[in-house]
Amino acid sequence: MESNITGTLAKLCSELSDHAQQPVQYSLPIGEHRIALNPYLGQTISLAHTGNIFCSSCGKKTKKSYSQGHCFVCMKKLASCDMCIMKPETCHYDAGTCREPEWGEANCMVDHYVYLSNTSSLKVGITRHSQIPTRWIDQGATQGLPIFKVKTRYISGLIEVELAKHIADKTNWRTLLKQDGEPLALEEQFKKLLPLVEATIADIQAQFGEDAVEILGNEITPIAYPVEQHPTKIVSHNFDKNPVVTGQLQGIKGQYLILDTGVINIRKFSSYEVTFNPQ
Repeated sequence: MESNITGTLAKLCSELSDHAQQPVQYSLPIGEHRIALNPYLGQTISLAHTGNIFCSSCGKKTKKSYSQGHCFVCMKKLASCDMCIMKPETCHYDAGTCREPEWGEANCMVDHYVYLSNTSSLKVGITRHSQIPTRWIDQGATQGLPIFKVKTRYISGLIEVELAKHIADKTNWRTLLKQDGEPLALEEQFKKLLPLVEATIADIQAQFGEDAVEILGNEITPIAYPVEQHPTKIVSHNFDKNPVVTGQLQGIKGQYLILDTGVINIRKFSSYEVTFNPQ
């Protein structure tokens, strides 16, 4: 077992098993180290924030983390921190005002998926073609189903906005951590939703071409998480309020460590320098 590992945090890494009933395998990136977390289930672990935060882009020390691990300067200049990442339907690449056009071409002007997922309830979302099933795992979804393949992030945003008029596009993280949602017939849900967005799809195809949107019929991907006990009451740990987080690891779901003392969103504290110790 590894101990006294110090470095900057990054979001949890995950690997989906080939067997549906086997839980996701998680590792915790701390600096250059990758700590396998599943073996620590049932054991007491400690994460202690040293007080240092280093920008995940430029590496400079910063007093505050912006946009999940950036200093203020990088947050303002990087395309990956622009509002259009959160709201892709506001993409302004074609207007010539993208902060980093080359980054936009590599990350936004590529195939994206619109999907349905079960994150304790039905949800619509989007992700790059390379991020399935990682995106679902990061959100704690127990099921995922790609429903459209589109040519750009902007187009995926247009469809998501239309679908969000009928189903949720946000996750209730407290409900997510307290339980796994009942299995949903996502294919049936899609059949009901498709007629509601056909006009939007037709408009998109008229503007961007017939191949701009492809309707999919993929199978549902089931996802199991290494959770021994769900919390009945959610207490959230925060390094800014208490630099030492200690507790028995009872589960891992999404980007959350579930401890008997509370839960902590690792992604929220990207770039925080911490020391990991099993007790």
